[in-house]
Amino acid sequence: MAILEMVSERGFVATEAMVTEFDVTPQTIRRDLNELKAHGLLTRFHGGAGQADSVENRPYKDRLKSGVDAKRKIAELTASLVPNGASLFLNIGTTTEFVAQALLGHENLHVVTNNINVAQILAHNSSFKIMIAGGEVRSQDGAIIGSSSVDFVNEFRLDIGIVGIGGIDEAGVLLDFDHQEVKTARTILRNSRKTILVADQHKFGRPAMNRMGHLEDLDMLVTDRALSSNYQTLCENSGVNVFIAS
Repeated sequence: MAILEMVSERGFVATEAMVTEFDVTPQTIRRDLNELKAHGLLTRFHGGAGQADSVENRPYKDRLKSGVDAKRKIAELTASLVPNGASLFLNIGTTTEFVAQALLGHENLHVVTNNINVAQILAHNSSFKIMIAGGEVRSQDGAIIGSSSVDFVNEFRLDIGIVGIGGIDEAGVLLDFDHQEVKTARTILRNSRKTILVADQHKFGRPAMNRMGHLEDLDMLVTDRALSSNYQTLCENSGVNVFIAS
C-alpha cells in the first residue's frame, strides 16, 4: 500500500503530506490510517503516522478478533491442501488456530504442535494423533517456547509444515516478534517435506525484529488478496506457489 511505502521510506509522514500526495480528503487518509493501525502496520501520531513497533506484537485477544473472515478463508483453503492421513506441524499464531479448526473434517492426521490452543482444537477429532512440545507455556496465547520445544520438533520429519508469521519485508524476509518462537518455526521449516505459510494481506510490509527465514524456504503461500507486483515477483523467483483465498 502506498501509505506504508511512504512511512517506510520517511519514518514519519504528516497527514497533510499524504492528502497532497494522493489527492484525497483528510477524512479518507484518517480512515486508512486507522485501518492500518488496527492491523499493527503503523503507529498513529498527532498530525501523521510513523512505522509500526517492530519489537512487540499486538495482544493475542486483539489478534484473534482481527481479520476473522480473511483468516477463515485462508484456513479453509489451506486445509484443502492437506490430504487425509498426512503428518504435519502447526506452529504458534491465530491463523494456524483457524487452520486447526478447518482441519477437523479430516481423518487420521498426525500433528506436532507447540501451540496448546491448536492441540485443544484438534483433540475434538478422535482419529487424530496429536503430539505437543514441552517447554515454557506462555499464558497469554498458549504458545510453548524454549529449547525443549525446539528439541522436540527436531525429532520429527513430517509431510507438511504450516506456519504463521509476524511480517514479510520487501526483500522477502520472513519476520516475527519473539526470538524463541522463531527458533521453533525455523526448525519446523527444516523438518517439513512441504512448507506452507499462512499470511493475510496485512503481513506484507509489516516490520518485526526477528528473522525466521526467507520466501525461498517455502513451497506454498496462502493469503487472502492478490499480491503486489513486488511480492508476486519475489514469490515467482523463490519458487513459491501462491494460493489466493477469496
